[in-house]
Parts: sequence; C-alpha cells; structure tokens
Amino acid sequence: MGCEFGQSREWPMNPAWTGHLTSDPAHAGIQQFVSDLQRRDAPGRRAAPAGRQGEGFEWVDANDSNQSVASYLRKGKSGAPVLVVLNYTPIAREGYRVGVPQGGEWRELLNSDAPVYGGSGVGNYGAVRAEESPSHGREFSLLLTLPPWEALFLKPAG
Repeated sequence: MGCEFGQSREWPMNPAWTGHLTSDPAHAGIQQFVSDLQRRDAPGRRAAPAGRQGEGFEWVDANDSNQSVASYLRKGKSGAPVLVVLNYTPIAREGYRVGVPQGGEWRELLNSDAPVYGGSGVGNYGAVRAEESPSHGREFSLLLTLPPWEALFLKPAG
C-alpha cells in the first residue's frame, strides 16, 4: 500500500490515489527496483533460478554488526547461487571482503544504488572477479564496493 513506490506518509483511511508520486524520479526509482525484484524475467530471477526457488539459504556473514553488513547465499536445485549483500549504513564500503563458494567472475544482477533506481551509481562496474583468498570459511572471496544503504545481488558468470 504505497511501499512499492515509496509513499512518504501513512495510507489514508479514505484513500486518495497517491500514484502521482511516481512522477518524482526518487519514487519512480523505488517503483522500478521493486518491479525488477518481482518480475519473473528480472536478471536476478531468470538468470539465477535460486533467486525464486527458495530451496536453499546459507548465511555467509550474519555477524558483522561493527559495519552493519549482512550477506547470504540463495541456492536452488539447479543453477548458480545468488549472493546477496546488504549494507545497512549511509557509509559506502570499499574493499569489503565476502567469501564465495567458487572462483571466477561474479556479475551484479541488481544494485539498489544504480542510477535507474535513483541511486548514486556506486558499485562494482557490473562484475568482480573472485580471488583465491579464503574468507568466511570459503576458499574464494570477492572484494566488493558496497554502496550506502544498498542491496547487492551477484551470481557467478557462466
């Protein structure tokens, strides 16, 4: 009831349609992000079945309270896992290391700070290569740039 486009006030009892807010780029960006998350053909869903199947979930790091960052893997019956990294602060984090289950290139599927969503465009230029550097109990890791207040979705390329 307004969350899908960032309504800025409580929904009224006798509702007057507030959809006009989507003419504001900030509200339109929120609407686009929610739409991309929900569409079956969104990059995070079509390209990574784990994003919608719900067969598996595994924390990468749920304990980084010092930096207010959480990360986890979504795993399906088939296909590559999807890494989700959440930065709960207004501080961009550069060089943030996250353990991953495999090496190679990892592509950004969705970045909530992308300009199309009204964000500043801070991110990983679409992809980052996993290093053979152990982290979080895994043999490989990514060195990420985490935009402020962001949700970042990545999956291994090919």
